Amino acid sequence: MFGIDWNNPTTLWLNLTNAGLGLFVLGSVAVLIGAVAVELVEKFRASLRQGAMQMQAGLGSHAIHTPELGLTMADGGEPVEKPAPPKR
Repeated sequence: MFGIDWNNPTTLWLNLTNAGLGLFVLGSVAVLIGAVAVELVEKFRASLRQGAMQMQAGLGSHAIHTPELGLTMADGGEPVEKPAPPKR
C-alpha cells in the first residue's frame, strides 16, 4: 500500500509512527474545522436573535440597545414612533 514495505523490520516503527502522526494531524484539523463551524453558527444565530429582538421592539435594524448607553442609533437619528391605534 502506497509503496510502503510493512514487512521490513528496520522501517516498521518509522512507518507506524508516521501513520500515527498523520492520524493525529487529521484529527486535529477535524477538531479545528468543527470549532470554527460551531463558532460561525453561534454568531449567525446571535445576529438573528438580535435582529428579531430589535424588530419586535419596533426599533428597526439601525437601532442598538446597550445597557450602558441606552438606545443608540447607527445613523444618529431619532427612532420613529409607532402610530397610535385608531380610536373607534
